[in-house]
Amino acid sequence: MPTPSTRSRPRPASVEAGPTLDLDRYVPALITFIANKLSNSATAFYQRQFGVNVTEWRIMSLLAIEPGIPASRICHVIGFDKGPVSRTLAGLEKRGLVSIRTDPNDGRTHSISLTAKGRSTHDKVIVAALDRERRLLSCLNKDEREVLIGLVRRLHENLDAVTGSTET
Repeated sequence: MPTPSTRSRPRPASVEAGPTLDLDRYVPALITFIANKLSNSATAFYQRQFGVNVTEWRIMSLLAIEPGIPASRICHVIGFDKGPVSRTLAGLEKRGLVSIRTDPNDGRTHSISLTAKGRSTHDKVIVAALDRERRLLSCLNKDEREVLIGLVRRLHENLDAVTGSTET
């Protein structure tokens, strides 16, 4: 069921009138709202079905793609700070889902990989994750899905326009 438009709700009288966002058109809010709702529902579902939360799943899915990567790479790709990634990795290691080894070429760097148990869990969760994606995108035809993917990739590549050090 679609959510009602924010424009259809009466606004309470304010002391001072000023600009407001149109939440039906403000792209950063729309992306954030979608991401928050997807993450919250994924955490609840993945935790209940597979014993992992969405942050753990994101890290495990990246480790399946890039086995042996360091934590810094995980932080860069996923966009998380080092602290939460380190805590999540410690929990995954304690549960036997990942292996963390010191890199023999650089003692300051660690190589992180899924264990057999972690890979098995990943292989179960990915089926549910891809089904969730399929259901989310089911309102779009194939061409629309391809356009959406292209647009979202371009936005991702343009993030430096608002996150880079050149912003004033």
